[in-house]
Amino acid sequence: MNSKNKDLFVRFLTALIFVPTVLAGLFLGKYLFSLLFLIVLISCSVEYYNLIFHDDYESHFFRRNYGIFLSCFMYVIIALNHLVPDYVNFGNLDLQMAMLPLAFIPFIYELFKKSERPFRNIALVLSGIIYIGIPMVLLQFLAFATDPEGFNTHIVIGLIVMNWINDSGAYMVGSRLGKTPLFPSVSPKKTWEGTLGGVFFCIISGYIFSLFYKEINTIDWIILAFITAILGSIGDLVESMLKRSVKVKDSGSFLPGHGGMLDRFDAFLFLLPFASAYIYFLKFG
Repeated sequence: MNSKNKDLFVRFLTALIFVPTVLAGLFLGKYLFSLLFLIVLISCSVEYYNLIFHDDYESHFFRRNYGIFLSCFMYVIIALNHLVPDYVNFGNLDLQMAMLPLAFIPFIYELFKKSERPFRNIALVLSGIIYIGIPMVLLQFLAFATDPEGFNTHIVIGLIVMNWINDSGAYMVGSRLGKTPLFPSVSPKKTWEGTLGGVFFCIISGYIFSLFYKEINTIDWIILAFITAILGSIGDLVESMLKRSVKVKDSGSFLPGHGGMLDRFDAFLFLLPFASAYIYFLKFG
């Protein structure tokens, strides 16, 4: 088997494991759902902090791991509210009060560490919480807080699948018709033609989801599809900007043949705050 065929085989084998695992987390109940995306959160956070603190892993040990801990803390507290409500009952105000002191620990650490660029380090630690931690918390809002029964992954499934379709549609159209670069300084292979192709296929898939999942109406599914296509594409470019800034091809090697977990969830993470805001105002506004 030559090198190219071997790479294709590895990619196929990884996808054969990865896709059913994600789908299992979406369809087989709230416990597996929460566990699956906790693993995604940890993996993406590890890769992110390894990238932004690439210059010296050892000296940034506390900063990297504290950022991961803080994101996981938020996620786990929210998850426990939904998974074991009879034993854990942290209200929104309780969570905020618990988070506030923890968010200021990096400031205290830098004070005693006497680093040369303390506020740069603080900003980098907190950036991972904004970029990865908060979107993953919002994912739980979409699954647990938008349905009277207390748990429903239909909107999450729609967003994930539409994001995959947007990515595949953009690739198919761009590889055949793409001529006009979108952001050549960040991602030279992305084109306007491919992006518009992804938007088209994503909106079609949004309409199809509206035929099966009735939690929101057809217009709202199409708006979600548009949000997914546009913000997902921007999220992909943002991660490309990150990788280019530290001169790496992939965020990690968690998924052989596909790069890191952040490479697979970059677009999804970025679109979640926008999709969640739309659903929130639609349901509760």
